[in-house]
Amino acid sequence: MPNDANSPLSAASGKPVPPRWLKPMNKVFMALSRTGIGMRELPVLTVPGRTSGKPRSTPLSVLDLNDQRYLLEGFPGADWARNVRAAGGRGSLRIGKRIEDVQLVEVDGEEALSVLRVWPERMSDGAKIMLDAGVVTDLTPEAFEAVAGRCGVFRIEVAR
Repeated sequence: MPNDANSPLSAASGKPVPPRWLKPMNKVFMALSRTGIGMRELPVLTVPGRTSGKPRSTPLSVLDLNDQRYLLEGFPGADWARNVRAAGGRGSLRIGKRIEDVQLVEVDGEEALSVLRVWPERMSDGAKIMLDAGVVTDLTPEAFEAVAGRCGVFRIEVAR
């Protein structure tokens, strides 16, 4: 499939890629979060970079479901998810002024499907970005279930 300026797919791999504006927008969100001007409650995940080892911070959407918290890898091969896997799931999560050490556990099966089913309804902004990038074909539970195994689902646990 050819890649033009409007195509959400990489020409080399044919895989969905994040919109070009996403990383710069995340930097804006991070700056606003640090200054306390809006975005104060923005969840920010920090994990060591898989090659540099330097802390890498990414604003993410956290889904609360059945007394658990979850993250969804919005794009197959997302840097933050690759870093999490390389770090053995260890990281920290900052929400507002509260920072907690966390262990991210990648889940599959029915647990992942239950998260994927509710994602488009409960996390509509992130779901729309995934649709626009071609990760999903529709904003329905069935379309999100179809990315199981391609986009990781991580349960957030308090690190011990």
